[in-house]
This record gives sequence, structure tokens and C-alpha cells, in this order.
Amino acid sequence: MGEWGGREVPDHNRELAIACGLQFPESGFMEVDESLLELKALAHTAGADVVATVIQSRTRPDSATYIGRGKLNEIDELLNIHGAQLVIFDDELTPAQLRNLEDVLEVKVIDRTQLILDIFAQRARTKEAQLQVELAQQQYLLPRLAGRGTALSRLGGGIGTRGPGETKLETDRRRIRQRIAFLRREIDEIRSQRTLQRRIRQKNAVPVVALVGYTNAGKSTLLNRLTGAGVLAEDQLFATLDPTIRRWELPTSGQPVLFVDTVGFIRKLPHTLVAAFRATLEEVMEADVLIHVVDAAAYNTEAQMQAVLEVLEELGWVGQPLITAFNKVDTLERRAAISSLLARTPDSVAISALTGAGLEGLFDLLERKLGERLVYDTYEIPYEQGNIAAAMREMGQVVGEEYTETGIRLQVGLPDSSAGRWAKYRLPSEDDA
Repeated sequence: MGEWGGREVPDHNRELAIACGLQFPESGFMEVDESLLELKALAHTAGADVVATVIQSRTRPDSATYIGRGKLNEIDELLNIHGAQLVIFDDELTPAQLRNLEDVLEVKVIDRTQLILDIFAQRARTKEAQLQVELAQQQYLLPRLAGRGTALSRLGGGIGTRGPGETKLETDRRRIRQRIAFLRREIDEIRSQRTLQRRIRQKNAVPVVALVGYTNAGKSTLLNRLTGAGVLAEDQLFATLDPTIRRWELPTSGQPVLFVDTVGFIRKLPHTLVAAFRATLEEVMEADVLIHVVDAAAYNTEAQMQAVLEVLEELGWVGQPLITAFNKVDTLERRAAISSLLARTPDSVAISALTGAGLEGLFDLLERKLGERLVYDTYEIPYEQGNIAAAMREMGQVVGEEYTETGIRLQVGLPDSSAGRWAKYRLPSEDDA
């Protein structure tokens, strides 16, 4: 959108769209309004400007048109007034609803799921991300092929049409199913490679800390601040799709850790996308500690937090230690709001990934959470096996060290997974008696 006379005007190089949503009795107007604001931001990211919104109150979606035929006249008028050629619905439409809407409105109709898939298709840079996005797109499109020939002929370019493309959509179902099977095999291979890499990391016993959060919460900015990773950190939705792993040492103890940053979450994240990106998101599920990065300056902070937790549960999160980092406090005007969030959220801290404010508190929490997974014992390592002592120092927390006649005596906390490797060097403790 451009600026004219103090108000936004459409950029005519972008598609113009009408956004539509339903308000149900159990959801307040504010919730619907927030969801449509987010839909507008998603559309902007994909390359369209929302010029009008339509909200319909219903007890349930209309089975034929989702929004009801009476409201279609209003949408049609708005399309004519604004010269828009796209309608975006805030929930996933059934194949029948999609066909009926395009038949009546005679413009391109997409839903929130297709919009998010389209953004992922734009952002995918690596082979892994491209395979995962295409799998999600093909699974979404397969049941929606029937009866879309006429609609497809008028789609042209623009949002909602990236990825597999018109030619592939016109192939028969059998070929699309074959493509889905091929994509799954390729992704399974990537999954196997990632599993092997994780096992190697686990053998080295360096703890893994995963950054999770709503899209654009500042995860990549935090990773860059901590490790100098140089990860793309833009003020846009879904800037990061591919996982980034960087090694870092905690400033107080020198404990080495591996930070993992991966794709951000969002409300109503398509299930096909979660399933397709499972190979990538398993990096999060295997982490020793999760840092939930939250945009404290967002207008719907708590709704975003809940959406992230719901996706984690869908992935099978079983309660690994979780730290909540309320980010962007440098932009907050009301400090009372963040104080209330901190008081109600266990193991939380206020930070600014941009300025570095509050990071000492984050480090302290992380040290404590990582310390909880360590088993402390005393070991005596022969001098000729100094490499073992070096490995213990590298992966554990040394609280005492002395040199005896027979070797190096270390009081050290080691991860459960690696303590057994050096059991023969462990000295008996009072608990063994």
C-alpha cells in the first residue's frame, strides 16, 4: 500500500482482495477482528492488499458457501467498488464451498490454508523446504481438483497459484498421488538423515536448546544476538523455514550448547503443513530445553502463546523444560502489561533480542534448566587418558578439579545420556554405601 493524503492507497502492482470471516457465538468480536487483521498481514506478505473485510455472525458455517448466500451479494458489491479480483476466507473451505463460491462470485477464491501454503512456497529456498511445502500443497489440492477447470483457466498469476502450478493441477489424481508418494519418500530420507545427525549430537552430549515461537516473534534475531549466526531476521511473516543450528557457550559456566531455530507457528496452522514439516520440527521435539520467544508488543500476545503451545502438543511435546522469553520489551509503552505476563508465566523473563536487554536473566534461567538434567559425581581419570577429562569438561559442568598421584579428579555434572559411558572412572560416594 502507498500513502496519499495521510491514508493508505492500494499499490496497483499488487492484487486487491476482500477478506471474509465468521463470528460464532462462542467467539467475541475482538477475536474475529484480530484473526482478520492477521489474515490481512498474511495477504500482504503473499502480495495482496486487503481493501475491505466482511464479517458474518453465524452459529456454524454454511455447508454450501461457508458465509451464506445473503452475504455473497455484499461481497460482490465490494468486489465491484474496489475492482478486486480475489476473496480470502479466514478458515479452511471444503472443496464444495470453494467451487460454489467461485461459481457465484466469478473471481479467484482462496482460504487461509492456501494463503499460508502460498507464503511457504515463496519462502522455501532449500530442497528440503521445497519438498515439504509441495507435499503440503499437493495434499491440500488433491480433494479440490474436481470441478475447478473453469476456475483454473482464469486464475493466471498471483497469490494462491504458486507451487505445483496449473499444469500439475490438470493432471489426473493417479499422477498426483504418485507425486505425493515420491515426496514422502524424499522427505523420509531427509528425516533419516536428521535422525542420524541428532544421534551423533546426542553421543557428544552437547545439550540442544530449541527456539520456538509465533512467526515474527524474534527467534532469528535472538539467535543472531547470541551466536552471530547471520540468519535472515526480517520484520515479516515466515522469514525462516529451514532449521539453523549454531554452537554457543553460556557466558557464566562456559557450558557449550547447540541452538536450533526453525519455522515460526501461527494460529490455524494447516495440519498438512505441520505433518509435512514434521522432519524439520522433530529438531524441536528432541531438544533438551525449549525457549518460547513471545512478541510482548503484539496486540494478541496471549493468543499467540496459546497457538504455539497447541502446535507443540500436536507435534507430541511431552513437557521438556520450557523457558518463556517475552521479547521486544524495548518497544513497549506500558510496563505494567509485561509485569502481569511475567507474574502469571512460570520460568519467564523479559528481553530485547534487538538491544540485548534482559539476556542475563535468560542465561540464568537456561543455566538452571540445563543444570537440572545433569547428574553430579566425582571421577578420577588416569593422566594418560586426559582426553576423557577434556571431554567431560566440554560436555559437563565442572564444580571441582584436583590433581592426585594417580590422575585428574573431577567433580562434574554430566547428562544422564553420557554419564554411563565413564562409569568405571566414577569414585564411590556416600550414597553408594
